[in-house]
Amino acid sequence: MSALPEVPPDEPAALDAAPEVPGAASPASSGAPSLLWYLTEPTRAVVDIGQFAATRSLLRAAPSGDGHTVLVLPGLGAADGATGMLRKFLAGLGYDVHGWGLGRNIGPSVSVVTGMRSLLDELAAAGPVSLVGWSLGGIFARELARETPELVRQVVTLGSPYAMTDLRQTRVNPVYQLLARFYVAGADRPPPEHTRPPIPVPATSVYSRSDGIVAWRTCIEEPGPRRENVAVASSHLGYGYNTTVWWVVADRLAQPVDDWRPFTPPPGMAKLFPAP
Repeated sequence: MSALPEVPPDEPAALDAAPEVPGAASPASSGAPSLLWYLTEPTRAVVDIGQFAATRSLLRAAPSGDGHTVLVLPGLGAADGATGMLRKFLAGLGYDVHGWGLGRNIGPSVSVVTGMRSLLDELAAAGPVSLVGWSLGGIFARELARETPELVRQVVTLGSPYAMTDLRQTRVNPVYQLLARFYVAGADRPPPEHTRPPIPVPATSVYSRSDGIVAWRTCIEEPGPRRENVAVASSHLGYGYNTTVWWVVADRLAQPVDDWRPFTPPPGMAKLFPAP
């Protein structure tokens, strides 16, 4: 699920169901979000939006951008409309912000895989691009950075389960499997994240322990040079409308290319960020 496979010259074959990872846990113990977290996602997303309306004035102090290009990728089942508010905010900070323009994200179909590669090539003509990806969009962003690190300035992921070892660690597995016939052959058999070399560009993983769609532990990695995890309080559907998430994204995009430093909450917002 997390790799961008090579697109064959002919139409891709339909995928089989994703195989079980040897030794993987059963559905009940695989670390999937609880049913309660899942069923309350829509309600909690509405709460996130309400809290955003009450706290958005804090974003007036967000650091300004330097004008570099930012590409924002939506999650599974979403389109550019879902990231519209976030993109407008980033554009207001001075960035050259773009949606992906590929319609609804149905997973790694031929049109999505080739479209993202072409779009990144085009946008990077003006310099390396920062990639911001929500959920599956963040998985795509990390793979684009691995394929062409010279085109990517940094990656920020929002609730992206790139460290997933079993599709049962997400509540949208049935949807993913339903759409699998459209995917590029081999897209359901990526190498496990822990077997791969570190992502070659600065990377920030934003995650929430109250995520009701994906297991939060699949959204984090071992911290290292230019790699970090930032905890927020958000539903999965609320990442794109959360004041703390927007602040993290703005702060990360403002990092100088040659002087990247780990995220530190601003004093006036520190209490809004849960302990890691």
